[in-house]
Amino acid sequence: MKILVVEDDPFIVTSLTELLASEGYAVDHVACQNDAIARVERNGGAYALVLLDVTLAQGNGFATCSAIKQLAPELPVIFLTASDDEFDTVTGLTMGADDYIAKPFRPRELLARIAATIRRAHPAKRVIAFGPLSIDTDRAYVERGGSELVFSALEYRLLLLFATNQGKLVTREQIRCALWDDAGTYIEENTLSVYIKRLRDKIEDDPVRPMLIQTVRGMGYKAHG
Repeated sequence: MKILVVEDDPFIVTSLTELLASEGYAVDHVACQNDAIARVERNGGAYALVLLDVTLAQGNGFATCSAIKQLAPELPVIFLTASDDEFDTVTGLTMGADDYIAKPFRPRELLARIAATIRRAHPAKRVIAFGPLSIDTDRAYVERGGSELVFSALEYRLLLLFATNQGKLVTREQIRCALWDDAGTYIEENTLSVYIKRLRDKIEDDPVRPMLIQTVRGMGYKAHG
């Protein structure tokens, strides 16, 4: 991940760059308001976060933050300042800053705040790869080759069960119990066979010779991604 540091004190820039690099962050640095705005305007999507000094030799941190938020509303900003005055803190947060930390800052605390801010702004999206399928579990969205596949609620639960148990044997009884737990309705043996067939029809290249969900005779099914 890349962080943009807006700071005009060379000593602080060096310290921050070394600290952030030790945690695996890449660092870009600018020293003034105009350069910060130009950098975000040109390449704001490359940054996970901005560390912004309130007091700049050229420009104003509050105005810089406001401009950054207009250009990239989702880009998080943490203010760094030598002042812990309540008015400055409130002003910074009002301008759209996501956090505010006073100098001299404690390195581990700063790293923890950076990590927490990035997590809030860029929540991890859980996507499961199942053969040619991509399953976004946050949105219950399934696509193949860039096209959405549509499933009923039970079909999707069944698909998710196989996708999260790739390489494992899943018995028919385990499937029926799992679907009963989720849907509130116990699935009969014949009904389960119907759902397996419907699912295969939607995801297999050849449902007659399935590759993603294979039958293990007398035992159940095994999913292969």
